[in-house]
Amino acid sequence: MGRRLPPLNAVRAFEAAARHLSFTKAAEELNVTQAAVSHQVKALEERLQVPLFRRLNRGLVLTGAGASYLRELEDILDRLEQATQRLRASEATGVLTVSTSTSFAAKWLVPRLQRFRERRPDIDVRIDADDALTDFRRDDVDLAIRYGRGTYPGLSSVLLLQDIVFPVCSPTLLEGAHPLREPADLKHFTLLHDKDVVEDWRSWIRTAGVTEVDPTRGPVFSHSSMMIEAAIAGQGVALARRSMVARDLREGRLVQPFSLSLKSEFFYWVVCPEAAADKPKIAEFRAWLLEEAASETAEAARQTA
Repeated sequence: MGRRLPPLNAVRAFEAAARHLSFTKAAEELNVTQAAVSHQVKALEERLQVPLFRRLNRGLVLTGAGASYLRELEDILDRLEQATQRLRASEATGVLTVSTSTSFAAKWLVPRLQRFRERRPDIDVRIDADDALTDFRRDDVDLAIRYGRGTYPGLSSVLLLQDIVFPVCSPTLLEGAHPLREPADLKHFTLLHDKDVVEDWRSWIRTAGVTEVDPTRGPVFSHSSMMIEAAIAGQGVALARRSMVARDLREGRLVQPFSLSLKSEFFYWVVCPEAAADKPKIAEFRAWLLEEAASETAEAARQTA
């Protein structure tokens, strides 16, 4: 059986009128008319079948029942206000669980997280690195970073990063018996593949006009980060997404031996349930992600200018 509660608007009208002992002042506080407050209080008295005020020429006086009811209501409303403040605080601070792929977490997100911690030490970011697609109805996840086309029914999606792919390798491969100078030189090197973009080597080699290189040969890695680490170790040439290798290029662990790059068909998107998109800590983290992505894009543009 459901609770038999009086209308909340009537309760608020009574509580304000009882505090001020005035329908007029209560109306000003609640931003309604004096007649509306009077009507709400009268409806509450009829529902309770108890007079709450004695109406005098000079104002209002609480009856004994009204004074007792007010004391109870003030305690209830105080606890309601405190619960609401705690809820709002939990929406703005505390734990924020972010789901993303293992490689994106390792190569892009985690190296930047300290900057967010410095900005918002009251938000504890938890990274759920999983290549499986997040089910927000089932998983305890606030926000996800997905690699795809951005069409996610029922979810809010904001473009984070557009990407390009190009070959990268250790600087040591630019030297030796067969230095890597032009695309045709790839025939002397092992090609490293990401299982999710295995066809991109074929497209890149075709676009480069190379005919003596088999685009299918070489090991295939289940995670981009593993392929990139193999490239850093000098085990071959990887075709990598810029977002995955930008830091390694800046710090000299990798080089881009050729200028030719291909546009990726997929981008990175920040995704969350539409109903949660404006929650303070989600909005704050999303805004920070977009700032980081914009900074990286600007840095890449300066390097290629």
